[in-house]
Amino acid sequence: MEQAEVVAAAQAGDEAAFGLLFEEYRRELRVHCYRMLGSFEDAEDQVQETFLRAWRRRETFQGRSTFRAWLYRIATNACLDLLDRHPRRPRPRQEPVAASVDAASAPTTQIYWIRPYPDRLLEPAAPGDAEPDATVVAKETIELAFLTAIQHLPPRQRAVLILRDVLGWSGQETADLLEVSVATVKSALQRARPTMRAHLPGRRSEWAPSADPSADERALLQRYIDAIEQADPDILAAVLREDAVQTMPPEPIWILGGEAIVEGWRWAMVGPEAWGDWRVLPTWANRQPAAAAYLRRPGEPVFSPSWLSVLRVEDGLVAEITTFGEDVFPLFGLPATL
Repeated sequence: MEQAEVVAAAQAGDEAAFGLLFEEYRRELRVHCYRMLGSFEDAEDQVQETFLRAWRRRETFQGRSTFRAWLYRIATNACLDLLDRHPRRPRPRQEPVAASVDAASAPTTQIYWIRPYPDRLLEPAAPGDAEPDATVVAKETIELAFLTAIQHLPPRQRAVLILRDVLGWSGQETADLLEVSVATVKSALQRARPTMRAHLPGRRSEWAPSADPSADERALLQRYIDAIEQADPDILAAVLREDAVQTMPPEPIWILGGEAIVEGWRWAMVGPEAWGDWRVLPTWANRQPAAAAYLRRPGEPVFSPSWLSVLRVEDGLVAEITTFGEDVFPLFGLPATL
């Protein structure tokens, strides 16, 4: 059926038609909710909440906007309602557990709720030719640096910046969705942009926007994997920038400087306290290279999930490592053991 017929059937109470129509937009709504909330799991929950709200209010869709825009209004409000009920604010960052460079320019706050987004679930994110304004998920709007920076914004400023600067909606469209004036949207955007710039890495404007991993990123990821699997601190040191940072959300633990990161790893890799043998699988999260590490401790028969690290690459070296626990492995479709 043509979409107009599907919409009419859905409005009339045809559950199958409504479900078919909603599924066309589920992936991009999940990305939108993820940008709003910074957590893949929370985004999944709010997409389901969007489905339920949309079904209950299906008769309110009058066709004055596209069905997609109507769903975005519901999804945005679902996220704002969640943030109103459960406000989350950045925490002051503690002193690093280890540092080998000056911490003067290091981040002073921690977004403890940030979670990774598996690349395998990013595509296809656009609904198709019927919606020429559909958004393709570009690296610079989904990477962890962007997600971390945008979480510093108050929720409604966050919504305005996403709708205007990421999705490319007009001031009037954004105002209509949020039920505010165009002047309010403009004011919110003027306040949001400087905050974003203050929390993004200093040289981010020099990064080449891309949706696909480059050959250099793939090669660097393999060298990082070799360092872990071969338990070789020298290889690890060679892939890290001098001012590299490692964080481990939601824990407040962080390490500043490539040398400090290597020394933090050395005792787990070599010597009498070494944890065991490592196997690492390459994967991709937030359009960034990532490594999923499995550990086989002495006497154990299999390799078990240990951690997953997302790498930010700058000048051909790892500038930032964001390490998550083994609980994220199922999101990436990774095996339970090796």
